[in-house]
Amino acid sequence: MLHVFPLRDQNRAQFCKLFEDYYLELGCEDDCKHLLDEYVLPDLLAGLLRIDLIEDGGETCGFVIYQKDDIDNDWNFKEGWGDIREIYIAPPFRGRGNGRFLLYTAEMKLKESGVERAYCLPAEGAKAFFSACGYEETEEYSEELDCPVFIKLSLENGCKNHG
Repeated sequence: MLHVFPLRDQNRAQFCKLFEDYYLELGCEDDCKHLLDEYVLPDLLAGLLRIDLIEDGGETCGFVIYQKDDIDNDWNFKEGWGDIREIYIAPPFRGRGNGRFLLYTAEMKLKESGVERAYCLPAEGAKAFFSACGYEETEEYSEELDCPVFIKLSLENGCKNHG
């Protein structure tokens, strides 16, 4: 059974381990502990972003970091839009629908907060996933992250297979 829940103190170590695995898989050379301690977790505590974890069969296997872009947030790419900042499912749990379920849950929470549209800046390996979940590649490009902007113009249709 799948269970999605917000990051809490008791799950912090599991989240940090998954975040480290995610950054290693991406080949990022940034110091994960520094990113978590100086940016990600303080932004969560300040209410600038949300982090949800997913369990599959009682084992925490992934996370999603998302936010509603706002002028008060340092990362405000598309004001008023939902931003799926990071999503990760541990390799043994991929291909089971965990990523779709986690993304759909984040989209519904964004929708509940008044967001109608969402975007993401996917790594090369995640483009097919987001396309299958209804995101479309645009002509916009993020120079900072060296990737195209993918958008979803309506959060009404959930994360059904669009491919």
